[in-house]
Amino acid sequence: MHCRVVVEAAVPVFDVETEDEAIRIAISKTGEMLNPELNYVEINMGERTTPSGEELPPAFIAADEALVALELEMSVFNVEREEHASRIARKEIGQRLENIPLEVISIEEFEDEDEDDESADDETESTDETESDDDESSETDSEATESDDDEILPEFEDLVE
Repeated sequence: MHCRVVVEAAVPVFDVETEDEAIRIAISKTGEMLNPELNYVEINMGERTTPSGEELPPAFIAADEALVALELEMSVFNVEREEHASRIARKEIGQRLENIPLEVISIEEFEDEDEDDESADDETESTDETESDDDESSETDSEATESDDDEILPEFEDLVE
């Protein structure tokens, strides 16, 4: 099972005058804390409402300091239950956002489109492959792995510059 988890974060921002400025700084600050390890987490403005249902801006400013509500959305794959997905998302995000309170807002199951496509492709392919085809594909795979390694590690000259 795959889940999309939305976590609300209360991000403090200092020395701001307007709500827009506070929101921009909070998003930037959160992005810096999450990247590069969690660059797949989407950062959005949070939604706040009064008890009567009236919408409020996501930032509350008092004495040039703001508390900004942000929604952090993360996809979690291969979990057993929604509770498991919630724990993973809170742990991954919480490790990088120190001293920022988090609360899980929603957990939504979704199907991985790639798995559906792969399973359909596997069923349509013939299972009568010869051993020579298997040998050629293993050689191609090893060549692809070597080229991937070259792309991951930069050349020594590039590091010196």
